[in-house]
Order: sequence, then structure tokens, then C-alpha cells
Amino acid sequence: METLFAKQTLDQSIDRINRLQPDKQPVWGKMNATQMLDHCSETMKVVRGQKQIKRSFISYTLGTMLKKNFYNDKPFHKNGPTHPDFIITTTSDFEQAKQQLIDHLVAFQEGGVEKCTSEPHAFFGKITREQWGIGMYKHLDHHLQQFGV
Repeated sequence: METLFAKQTLDQSIDRINRLQPDKQPVWGKMNATQMLDHCSETMKVVRGQKQIKRSFISYTLGTMLKKNFYNDKPFHKNGPTHPDFIITTTSDFEQAKQQLIDHLVAFQEGGVEKCTSEPHAFFGKITREQWGIGMYKHLDHHLQQFGV
């Protein structure tokens, strides 16, 4: 399983981010490339302990039943639901958004498991730090595939 805790996975992910172009159209979904970068940065703030998201009522039952989907080897479904705190509707500067995401990824990998949040996932609930690393890679990979990189 790929994880953002692995340096090789980080390096490959950064290479893919650097191949992304601001005018690249998504294969699916509504975000443009810059919004996707900002979306991924916002999710990295959670795993780095810089942002907290409240769990919804439904997540306590449905999320618990589906949590293995966050860290198993099956890709995420296209056009899945997005927590309202991660819906990006404005567009920032592409190069800044790209660098911000790379900075989050590098800091996460360098911090290692010890610096990863131990807070529950906003939908899936209690997961291990190792599962956070796998799930966050899956999330990033999902969005990079969304833009063909």
C-alpha cells in the first residue's frame, strides 16, 4: 500500500503535481486544477493537526461501516461526496497553490507518524496514523488522476 509517509511515494506525488498545468481540464468533477490543489491542501491541514472538522451525525454509523474504503487498496469512487469544509469555489494563484500543497506533503512526510493527527476522520471516525498516511495518499492520487497526472 502506498503511503505519504514513504519518501518514494512523496517524490512520485510531487513529480505528478509538477506535471499539472493550470488549464488542464478534469476528467470528472467540477473543480479546476487550482481548486483541486487548494482542496488537497485543506485536507492536509487536517492530517497535520492544523484544522479540525466536526463529524456529522450520519458519519457515526455510515462512516464507521465504510472506513476501510479510506485505507484499502481500492480507488475512491469518482464524484463522491465532499465535506462542505473542503468544497473550494474560488480560484487562487496556481503556482502558489501548487507550492502550498507540496509544502504540506513534505512537512507531513518529514514529520512522520509521530506528527500525524490522532483525531478521528470527519467521516470515517477513529483510524490509526498509518491509515491516515494511506488514506491521504489515496485522496491525493484520486485527484491527480482526476486531472490526468
